[in-house]
Amino acid sequence: MKKTILIGIAGGTGSGKTSVANAILAEFSPSEVVLIQQDSYYHDLKHLHIDERAAVNFDHPDAVDFNEMGNDLQSLIAGQTVQIPIYDFNTHTRTDETLSVGNHHIIVLEGILALFDEKIRNMMDIKLYVDTPDDIRIIRRIKRDINKRSRTFESVIEQYYSTVRPMHQQFVEPSKKYADVIIPEGAHNKVAIDIIRTKIVSILLERNQ
Repeated sequence: MKKTILIGIAGGTGSGKTSVANAILAEFSPSEVVLIQQDSYYHDLKHLHIDERAAVNFDHPDAVDFNEMGNDLQSLIAGQTVQIPIYDFNTHTRTDETLSVGNHHIIVLEGILALFDEKIRNMMDIKLYVDTPDDIRIIRRIKRDINKRSRTFESVIEQYYSTVRPMHQQFVEPSKKYADVIIPEGAHNKVAIDIIRTKIVSILLERNQ
């Protein structure tokens, strides 16, 4: 029986997935937990011209290397060390550096398509979906992309209507049906956070007896 727990946290862009992950894991030791972001596994687009890279639909499942992600998760669950890619969102390429991640009791995979791939879903012990209203999500996305990714307001809005919104409706929102728990209001939902944290402790105790 494996002693490592894999938790998947999905939800639309700007839904508060990372905040939920941090809230759930806040009372655990940093040596026990590791947060892995789906965005680290975007395909490397070095072979494309910079203008072509910018035109790629990053909200479509084809933009993500689920095979590599699944293999790394399997290795982590088996207690092995893996090299997580580091993605540069300004150039849409992977950097030459990687993040070395070793054995942890709790692994959290966070991303809009965290529950999309069946193979990866089947590895998960707990599957969560963060359900946040569209207006709140788009405001958060605008602030993030302008402040952290050097985007213009016009480009963020254009991308939202051309790819983000339709991909959310086609791929992200439907993955809600796979969730064990749907969390409205994200990290502000203290009751849901406490319940999930208690479940994690229960699984850990059971597997380490």
